[in-house]
Amino acid sequence: MKRILFIRESESDSVLIKSVLEEDRSPAYLIAEIGVNHNGSLELALKSIEAAKSAGADAVKFQTFRTENLVTKYAQMAEYQSENLNDHTSQNQFDMLKKIELSFNDFIILQKKCLDLDIDFLSTPFDEESAEFLHSININAFKIGSGDMNNIPLLKKISAYKTPILLSTGMATLEEVRESLAVITESPVALLHCTSDYPAPLADVNLLAMKTMQNEFGTVVGYSDHTDGVEVSVAAVSLGAKIIEKHFTLDKSLPGPDHKASMTPEQFTNLVRSIRNVELALGDGIKRCMPSEENTKLVARKSIVAARQIHSGEFITAKDLKVKRPGNGLAPKHIDDLVGKMAKESIDMDQLVLWDDVE
Repeated sequence: MKRILFIRESESDSVLIKSVLEEDRSPAYLIAEIGVNHNGSLELALKSIEAAKSAGADAVKFQTFRTENLVTKYAQMAEYQSENLNDHTSQNQFDMLKKIELSFNDFIILQKKCLDLDIDFLSTPFDEESAEFLHSININAFKIGSGDMNNIPLLKKISAYKTPILLSTGMATLEEVRESLAVITESPVALLHCTSDYPAPLADVNLLAMKTMQNEFGTVVGYSDHTDGVEVSVAAVSLGAKIIEKHFTLDKSLPGPDHKASMTPEQFTNLVRSIRNVELALGDGIKRCMPSEENTKLVARKSIVAARQIHSGEFITAKDLKVKRPGNGLAPKHIDDLVGKMAKESIDMDQLVLWDDVE
């Protein structure tokens, strides 16, 4: 069965998103979540794409919305938004979001920038109008935020586009995930485990829930990381995450709701390096002697040697044999097989005892 993975593949100097078999051992797909960290500035958004590319991200992701379609004028901000915003003129979510809203035309420019830099352009639609727009510009995949993972009308609409979906599952129960998947009938889906707090406390990460979803639904899984540091993302990859998303900012001190819980370009570079190192270390799972171990194997393992000089024609006893380094002779497991054999030629003390030495 085909399952969705999001990977980089060079083909005519483009970056593709494609479906591959579950057994594929492609590297994790690393998303720099610029989100609204452009603060409503197209220039800052463009600079952020450049920095994300330099940091090694496979994709950048934005948030596409029309404030009037997303939130009422009375919706209060989350605690983390109020604490991080440092803007006393924004009294509610509507005021906050309106100031950082980009136009649809801005996103066309951002998509073109990504194409020029050979990095994937992704965005999360927060309303149906935004979903229609992203579909109209042929976005390669839709990211659905945790706040809309149970928005059945929006999920049905996006599923009809038959475009890959990355579905974040923050705040959700397993049954709610099941309900969401039940209506996404026409698009391949990857499930992203997530803890919707900024930053997320380590005790609430519950990373093994990612494996639970993988086992329950048979989907490719990933992790949308809101914790501080790189440890949890690295652990997620070691547990099988094929997609990692991390908030990204040029400057954590900038005003805005998400900057403080985001990674700088230097931190994201470290994240990429750490994940790629872990992927290299994970290997293919086949237990064998690795090339770098061959020399150590020769000097550290032991072989069967003569405990005394064994004369030609003598029958070998257990007392005539010892096990010593190096390991380039008969393995110790054969010591009982040599007992009772007759020596063809004289075997000096400490000399390797080989099959050719006995009748």
